[in-house]
Amino acid sequence: MNWYRRLENRLESEQDSGVMRGTLSGRRMFMIWLAANLVVTTMLTGTLFVPGVDFATAVVVIVLGTVLGTVVLTLIGNIGTRTGLATMAITRGAFGAKGSYLPVAANVIILMGWSWVQAMLAGISVNYVVAQTTGFSNPILFSVLCQALVVGLAILGHEGIEKAEPWFALLILLVMAYVFAVALTGHSATEFGQIAKDPSLGFTPVLALDMVISTAISWTVLSGDLNRLARSQRSGIVGSGLGYITSTVLAMLLGLTAFSFILLDGGSPEPFDPTALAAEFGWALAIVIFLSVMATNTMVVYGMVNSVVGAQRRTTVKFLPVALILGAISIIGSTWLALLDQYTDFLTMIGAFFVPVFAILIADYYVIKRGVYTRDILRDSGGLYAYARGVNWAAVGVWVAGAFVSYLLTYAYPSPIGATIPSFFISFLLYLALSWRSRSRFAAAEAGHLARISD
Repeated sequence: MNWYRRLENRLESEQDSGVMRGTLSGRRMFMIWLAANLVVTTMLTGTLFVPGVDFATAVVVIVLGTVLGTVVLTLIGNIGTRTGLATMAITRGAFGAKGSYLPVAANVIILMGWSWVQAMLAGISVNYVVAQTTGFSNPILFSVLCQALVVGLAILGHEGIEKAEPWFALLILLVMAYVFAVALTGHSATEFGQIAKDPSLGFTPVLALDMVISTAISWTVLSGDLNRLARSQRSGIVGSGLGYITSTVLAMLLGLTAFSFILLDGGSPEPFDPTALAAEFGWALAIVIFLSVMATNTMVVYGMVNSVVGAQRRTTVKFLPVALILGAISIIGSTWLALLDQYTDFLTMIGAFFVPVFAILIADYYVIKRGVYTRDILRDSGGLYAYARGVNWAAVGVWVAGAFVSYLLTYAYPSPIGATIPSFFISFLLYLALSWRSRSRFAAAEAGHLARISD
């Protein structure tokens, strides 16, 4: 077990489980975020738009929705840069030490679901190409193998991520360029723009915009974890913002273009089906899917571990054993292929759970706490963030209300502007209204990175 002890000691010495002082430049942050979001789920989301809306409108919606979602992502990520805390550790400031267990639990469940979905998509894609080539078919086996490799990368901690992600990004971009070239030389831009819209699908540009913004929200759960690696606020904001926008727009446009190409060729593919794309583009697209899962699921497992490790401070929970346990669960769950049929409902659940959380965090940190969290945020009891026995019931109540609004506007009374934007602003304003009187309590707090503030 010497290898285990050596790895555990190295991870703990690198502070994977606590406050971290970042060292990465904006360029490195750009490459990390670029690789993280060149992902199969984002690519397949692009297949959902046409023919519900026309090709040109889908392009505009993808760009606009990604930019709007990036605002939330970078604001939350900047808190991680300024404090050195992972995303779920940041929730202690608004929800309290014990109240933060609620978003932490939701985050682990959702990230686990993400890891399963992406491993399955990679496994199905690789299995399809292998089956066409050799006749051997076992999608569950390939899903498990993909996720096992991911867990191995995640166990290396942030150091492994820093080294692997830029290379993943480069390889993915090269293969994506090939797929774009095949699609755009096979049919002209005019032909793509002339794909007939199908109003019977009931898919509007505004609903498409809501879906794109929800995609950004789903990645915001990792923004603090990753942006605390940045050496400055500028490096974190510019690197993550440009990296997320570039990768998400490229991935969604790839899915949109590839799906439209098949339609123009007379095919009738099912949206969110990687085998349809693999059948058209073969090994090239299978490689993109496989590499994207390696890059992204590494971040997902890393984020799950940070969520659990940062949930409490009184009893030290080590990074490596948590990574091994959660990694094992993620590998076992990757065999549940039926989950892929529930992907759109899964996105809705993410929006309902985390749009209100991020609205609360932005209002709390930037307005109520005046851009400062002190080392009291690391305490399990007492201090500025004690609230009522460790729970800020105002934040919990707003979260429940925001989630209720999201579900209401999605299922009971479908909103013509979607559920994400209304849920965000209702949660933001309601939290400000309930917490404004406490603002003066935090006026004298000492500003600075938590690793630099003395106890």
